[in-house]
Amino acid sequence: MIHSPSSPSCSPRHRWKVLAAGVAANAAFSVAFSGIPMTAVLMRTGYQLDNATLGLVLGLMGLGIAVSELPWGLLTDRWGDRPVLLAGLGSTAIALVAMALWAAPSAQHIPGLGWLGAGLLLVGLLGGSVNGASGRAVMTWFDAGERGLAMSIRQTAVPLGGGIGALVLPFVALHFGFAALYGLLALLCALSAAMSWAWVHEPPIAPDTPRTRANAAEAAIASKSGPLRDARVWRIVLGIGILCAPQFAVLSFGTVFLHDFGHAGLAAITATMVFVQVGAMAMRVWSGRWTDRRRNRPAYLRACSALSVLLFAGLAVLVMAAGTRAADSAALRIALVGLLAASGVCVSAWHGVAYTELATLAGAARAGTALGMANTGVFLVCFITPFSIPHLLALQGWPLVWLAASACALVAMPLLVPRAAAADQKLAKTALSRST
Repeated sequence: MIHSPSSPSCSPRHRWKVLAAGVAANAAFSVAFSGIPMTAVLMRTGYQLDNATLGLVLGLMGLGIAVSELPWGLLTDRWGDRPVLLAGLGSTAIALVAMALWAAPSAQHIPGLGWLGAGLLLVGLLGGSVNGASGRAVMTWFDAGERGLAMSIRQTAVPLGGGIGALVLPFVALHFGFAALYGLLALLCALSAAMSWAWVHEPPIAPDTPRTRANAAEAAIASKSGPLRDARVWRIVLGIGILCAPQFAVLSFGTVFLHDFGHAGLAAITATMVFVQVGAMAMRVWSGRWTDRRRNRPAYLRACSALSVLLFAGLAVLVMAAGTRAADSAALRIALVGLLAASGVCVSAWHGVAYTELATLAGAARAGTALGMANTGVFLVCFITPFSIPHLLALQGWPLVWLAASACALVAMPLLVPRAAAADQKLAKTALSRST
């Protein structure tokens, strides 16, 4: 969709409206997929589930997103961001209304596991549309010198939505029930769809300027054969997915860990998870701006991975040292909460930088496909992680869970920053400096 130069949407400031609509879309869906696990303790009671079944149910929404991400990304590159966002958000709202009607427990009736599982799977299948679409909009509306910041702001929507979910959803589920919870999520998706309808469209064709020549120079190093056939893209996709495993371990079973092992109350658990989400949001904005200025995305990704290795290993050691005394010692409880929060923030801070690196490698025109590939891996891990944690608990308890999280960060480090990607970034710096 091309707009005339007199169109208000051609204003340079309109790109921030596009970004705001993308943030709203991602945040609305994040309240669902990050916030529902924050009600894990209440869900376990309300639906009468054991830990293994709870892990399976919580993972189904991530499985739905994983299955749908690549198709949504391909459709975004073909159709554009606006129709994909409208179709995905609208259908997600309808699915959540259906869950409020038929998949919510009450004093008189507990729905079957099939209704709950199918509902969360469907929400994941439909809601996955927001990820690739809004990411492609960032790549097409922002130039190379702003994309790290813009993509990181867009990625703050995930912890923003998760923070809102952690703060609001347990209260809503406890006092008003899961029917009200699903209804609230449907309303948020509908409101974000309205913002996408009002603001999101394809950017106008820009005149020949130094900024467009810089973007053209950057595009020259992008994948020529397409993201699906580029080994460099697949390597970063794999690294992103693996590094998300410890993040999802915190988000899906952090509340259970604090409740069962740390014997923390609902208020302390909620405050901890909100801190994780708000801290991750702040770090994503800072890291996007910082790496835009310094053009050092690979170094930043290495640092985040290395620090995550150390923090999760430290958490495992602390759990082993605490043993059964965690319930009796206030100092140990505070240390557990603090280290879990620090680990959660660190392992959630890198997303915007990594997604910018990936989209730049693929090229703006194919960013939807590349981001769909990454999100397929991310949400496949989102399914596997909560499904696996109960089995790790059964083997060696919480120390094994956090050691596995540390190992995932260690494995992801060389994948996120392969030598070829670092060489490409040096070439991009040279091309951009010459074009400007």
